[in-house]
Amino acid sequence: MVLSLGVSLALFLLTLVSMVLMLLGLGVFTTPWLLHLVRMHANQRRALAGEWAGLHIGPPYRPLPPGPRGVTGHVECCVIMLKDPATWRDFVWLITDAVFGFVLALLPVALIGYGIEGWVMFAGVWRAVAGDYWYGFIHLDTFGDAAQCAALGSFVLLLGLYANPHLITAHFQLARGLLAPTRGARLAHRVEQLYETRHDAVDSSAAELRRIERDLHDGAQARLVAMGMSLGTIEALIEHDPAKAKQMIAQARENSAEALTELRDLVRGIHPPVLAERGLGDAAEALALRMQLPVEVDVELPGRFAEPVESAAYFAVSEVLTNAVKHAEAEHIWLDIHYTDDAGGMLRIAVTDDGQGGADVSHGSGIAGIERRLGPFDGILALSSPPGGPTMVTMEIPCRPLAPA
Repeated sequence: MVLSLGVSLALFLLTLVSMVLMLLGLGVFTTPWLLHLVRMHANQRRALAGEWAGLHIGPPYRPLPPGPRGVTGHVECCVIMLKDPATWRDFVWLITDAVFGFVLALLPVALIGYGIEGWVMFAGVWRAVAGDYWYGFIHLDTFGDAAQCAALGSFVLLLGLYANPHLITAHFQLARGLLAPTRGARLAHRVEQLYETRHDAVDSSAAELRRIERDLHDGAQARLVAMGMSLGTIEALIEHDPAKAKQMIAQARENSAEALTELRDLVRGIHPPVLAERGLGDAAEALALRMQLPVEVDVELPGRFAEPVESAAYFAVSEVLTNAVKHAEAEHIWLDIHYTDDAGGMLRIAVTDDGQGGADVSHGSGIAGIERRLGPFDGILALSSPPGGPTMVTMEIPCRPLAPA
């Protein structure tokens, strides 16, 4: 109630006055700060809607430039915020919340309080107010009237217990109607997200091609060139020095075996055969067996998924496991992969280790690389790594299993 009537009304009036003062030039400096306060107040209401009513209300605001610098920065920030449609929706919400939101927030408390009042009268207070007090439609004068107050109070309490959850939900539904992103804002955000993920996908593909070219040039290609030169030498020596030619043939055979091994490793790095043949679950178990630490794997999948999804999930798991082995100083790792029908279908992957913790998304490029890999699929990554551990990396990829052939 205090937030609805007090804060919302105060911010509405202060912001309105600040906008009027823009005609004198003073509001250019005060309006951005007040609009920041309005957004903080609105974000708090969005958070309360999720905690109390289970309603998700995403922030609809356009990005602001990195911190205002001088007078020009204040003016630029003020203009950007005033051009944002979400600012004006917040402004309308403030006065709506101060009136209708206040009423919806007051009713649950009023119903409970009014019901308790009936029992307070029945407990003996009716004697002090007999003849001069009305409780609802009951004129208090006798003990029978007090008993009717208790009955009416019980009814109001039961009504409150039933209606209060709906009233609270209605309060936050009112907020969601004005604070949630509009369809146009969601589409604009989606277009921006697709634009970023497209560039990330192109950059990742280019980096992958460079890596393959480098591995071929430094590994298998060099060995094949050396083997070709050896065969030329063998051809010249085979008649004059058969023993030396035989020795070089053995060396060429070793080079060919090593080149074949490197090519197999390269192919496995591009798309592991076990992933293509047996799917994500078996590929993850095979990957866990190759780790230097014991990895406990729990896989529960309904079948195969689209090849790009399986590939992205596999290499994301590989990167997280490798990071855990290298940096976590862990003794054990747990890998959980399962699928749920929630939110239209979601592949959920969790990697937990008992290491030292303290991992940070903002440091290092490993986690950022995984996020870029999941980005084209609308996948998300969450990291929980308090100092001292444990560390949990959770990844979610929206997808549906393939229909059986």
